[in-house]
Amino acid sequence: MASTIAVIGTGYVGLTTGACFAHLGHTVTCADIVEAKVSSLQRGEIPIHEAGLEEIVRTGMDNGKLSFVLGSEQAVGGAEFVYLCVPTPQTADGSADLRALTAAVEEISPHLQPGTVVVNKSTVPVGSTLLVEQALGRADIPVVSNPEFLREGSAVDDFLHPDRVVIGSDDQAAADRVASLYADCGAPIMLTDPASAETCKYAANAFLATKLSFANAIAAVCEAVGADVNDVLLGMGYDHRIGHEFLRPGPGWGGSCLPKDSTAIISIADGAGYDFALMRGVVEANRQQFDRIVRKVESVVPLDDASVGVLGIAFKAGTDDTRESPAIEVMKRLVAKGATVKAYDPAVTSLDLHGVDVVDNAYAACDGVSAIVVATEWDEFTSLDLDRVGDLVAERNLIDARNLLDRVALRQRGFTYQGVGRS
Repeated sequence: MASTIAVIGTGYVGLTTGACFAHLGHTVTCADIVEAKVSSLQRGEIPIHEAGLEEIVRTGMDNGKLSFVLGSEQAVGGAEFVYLCVPTPQTADGSADLRALTAAVEEISPHLQPGTVVVNKSTVPVGSTLLVEQALGRADIPVVSNPEFLREGSAVDDFLHPDRVVIGSDDQAAADRVASLYADCGAPIMLTDPASAETCKYAANAFLATKLSFANAIAAVCEAVGADVNDVLLGMGYDHRIGHEFLRPGPGWGGSCLPKDSTAIISIADGAGYDFALMRGVVEANRQQFDRIVRKVESVVPLDDASVGVLGIAFKAGTDDTRESPAIEVMKRLVAKGATVKAYDPAVTSLDLHGVDVVDNAYAACDGVSAIVVATEWDEFTSLDLDRVGDLVAERNLIDARNLLDRVALRQRGFTYQGVGRS
């Protein structure tokens, strides 16, 4: 049965949530407080690079299922469900800043119909469902936690074909109503209490970060003993208890979720009196990985006054998101050691970072440099003309932080090649 849904916030999660619910047949109104963003969305202009999102936004607008308004009051009046998708940025101590969340809740409270279900989809610390209930101040409005598990680059597919849907509430009827929104997704639906739902989101991302840091640590071991990390991780992944997903070495992990959620769960544990030493180690191992990539560059060229080409700026392929990007962390360290950087990314056209010049194609990033770093796993880089690259560079040194390129072909052309966890 189709429902009327309001989505507060049109960031990455809010826009995807609203567009996908409209695609499932619900009537959705998305609200934001930034006038320029709302005007842009009303014209069908999508501010983020996300596969399939522009198409379903335009389709939703064309068939009248999706609309965008300025201010939440216009969105929530007749809504059966209100999804909170506002930012919860990380504070200096690693905890989440909930001021935008509470402000949004206080703003919508007077305009909600009795029985409207308020659903928290923002990533929030344990206890936030109670916080929202207190900010609402209305006993006739149930609050449900429904955390998002969206991967950038595949968010639309993840929403429409989820591995699971987690719903946390002490109100069984409200939880069942939220579950009905996902009836056509064909995914397992887990109903639990709010604290478990809120913890599940952090725990999932913390575990994925742990797998990535483990893969990078094994890569360091492989380099030390002469093993090939790709073969080692492949052999591990065939064990069904482990699996292949997120067992990939690289320059470190980043993005909008894993770094924030990893430090947040440490902060949550601290607040509850538990020292989450394992997770502290995971975060520290990731920081060390940025340094390891820079040391690989230093091993082939002195960085003082060196020119380095970096292929990739986004934190991973398939998105233009540069938040906590390993590529940027590596570039910062290169610049700090005296290098200048020419960087290229298919989806990122500008970057405000001293010492870094963003160029408009991969070959321009290679022109005249003494070393090349492959920092993001875009398919485009696998089809580079290696002979042309060899003619452009000042020195043939390549650090493949994604193990993406053909090392045999590069070495045949006189390149010094270094991957991660392989010789």
